[in-house]
Amino acid sequence: QMQLKESGGESVQAGASLRLSCIDSRHTFSHRSLAWFRHAPGKEREFVAAINWDNSTHYSDSLKGRFTISRDNAKNTLYLQMNNLRPDDTAVYYCAGRTPYSSGKEDSRDMYDYWGPGTQVTVTS
Repeated sequence: QMQLKESGGESVQAGASLRLSCIDSRHTFSHRSLAWFRHAPGKEREFVAAINWDNSTHYSDSLKGRFTISRDNAKNTLYLQMNNLRPDDTAVYYCAGRTPYSSGKEDSRDMYDYWGPGTQVTVTS
């Protein structure tokens, strides 16, 4: 099982960059597909990006180009680099993990078995 915890969220001004991190304290990163989702007030939880166990990546069409997902298996850490942040990026950001070697439907919350508690990102204009 995974135990995920996000960090790096903070309050920033529009145009700034942030890098979120998510660590699996149980060191079970290898061979798992991972993803970032976000949940803004009044909206449903939204897919942001995913990286599969073979390092292939998938992005929300609306975020591709500003956000970059990456992973460091040796450190059991997932990253989300966010550039040119906008007020509508304000949300709680969650990392999520799947069972080993599973892939497909990367943008579906139902595909992920493990979730972190989230980290708040606030972007002010």
